[in-house]
Amino acid sequence: MNTPIYKRVLLKLSGNAVSSEGENIGSKALRHLCEEIVSAYQTGIQIGLVVGGGNLLRGNQWSKASGVDRATADYVGMLATVINALALQSALEKYGIETRVLS
Repeated sequence: MNTPIYKRVLLKLSGNAVSSEGENIGSKALRHLCEEIVSAYQTGIQIGLVVGGGNLLRGNQWSKASGVDRATADYVGMLATVINALALQSALEKYGIETRVLS
């Protein structure tokens, strides 16, 4: 096995990375992501993930379309990122990877 170039990586995932088949959070997408992350993790790399929430809601667009206050819409969008992170956390832990969600 080759020695990894980096000991730690930070991976930014778009919210769309967890969506599939018309689902906001898709089981196939989560499974695929987890398999790739676990593969890298098993080489000894420490992995940090930054998860987006645009698959669920984009605060700016929602604010303009609904008339909801922009700050409130942005807060709701931030919660969407946490929802995606929790879904990914649960999926990764089923693969035996210890995780933490921080916001």
